[in-house]
Amino acid sequence: MAETISMAMYGTKHSHAPGVLSVMLANPDVEVVGVYEPDRTRRDELEMSEDGPWSHVRWLDSSSDILEDSSIVAVASEGDNAESLVHTEAIVEAGKHVFYDKPAGEDLPRFEQVLASAKRQGLLVQMGYMFRYNDGFARIAEWARSGYLGNVFSVRAHMSTNVGADSHARLAKHQGAILYDLGGHVLDQVVWILGRPKKITSFLHTELSETLGFVDNSVVILEFDSAMAIVDIAAMEPKPAARRFEVYGDTGSAILEPMEPSTTLRLCLTEAKGGFPEGVTTVQLEARPRYVASLAAFVEDIRGLKKPDRSLDHELLVQETLLRATGAVEG
Repeated sequence: MAETISMAMYGTKHSHAPGVLSVMLANPDVEVVGVYEPDRTRRDELEMSEDGPWSHVRWLDSSSDILEDSSIVAVASEGDNAESLVHTEAIVEAGKHVFYDKPAGEDLPRFEQVLASAKRQGLLVQMGYMFRYNDGFARIAEWARSGYLGNVFSVRAHMSTNVGADSHARLAKHQGAILYDLGGHVLDQVVWILGRPKKITSFLHTELSETLGFVDNSVVILEFDSAMAIVDIAAMEPKPAARRFEVYGDTGSAILEPMEPSTTLRLCLTEAKGGFPEGVTTVQLEARPRYVASLAAFVEDIRGLKKPDRSLDHELLVQETLLRATGAVEG
């Protein structure tokens, strides 16, 4: 049996942090060395809360406990969006692989430098876009990329949420606000299928929020040589949000709703192929909890058992596309 991979967590303020840590603790191939949280007040709250996985870890007192420990091979970067790029840069410079929860900050040149450093060192930087290993998204991407749906001419993604007013000020620090926070999940899928958009037009509105700078309603139109994609994300949709992903080609289409938990998707074909009949089929999907397959793939990549499912160039393209959509970078 292969030796376990020693991992640590740097930061805890990302909304995915407890879920990722729970999966790390449950993975038999991972040894969780500890968690470092730079904000002492935040650390004290988590230590005393006994909520989720926080009571099952060793708390580290300094970033050097991670960065200078040669036994730690990989780190989950789970800081707040405003701090995580700095954390990730330090982790890569320390020579460690990174599972980096989205998005990758707002300084695109800095992120590009981090990825260049990782490439030089042969390190992995895997972004934590949670739909990559979702069975529905994976099937649709394979069908779209392989030509199974014909010439893909349209992609639509609706990924709204409901964000309490207490979070508006925190999100408003980022250009695009709700789009910045959530857009990368579906843009990851869009550019995986269609590549780099040649033009992006965004409509970033504040409809209901009283917080200055908090974009709570966004629509992004991405133009490609022979296709368009539309992404819309709002912050005040009643729960449960009706999240939906659609891909249309000239010989087939696929629609996933809800995005998760997803049990079926709608496939429509102009002719029978690949084991599916002409017309509409309801395709049964495998249940895949968040982060489990992502972490398993990360571990396999570290061990050299397979090539990463997304390249560093792809990670950069997703981030560039997101920041073009929010207006943080031109193009």
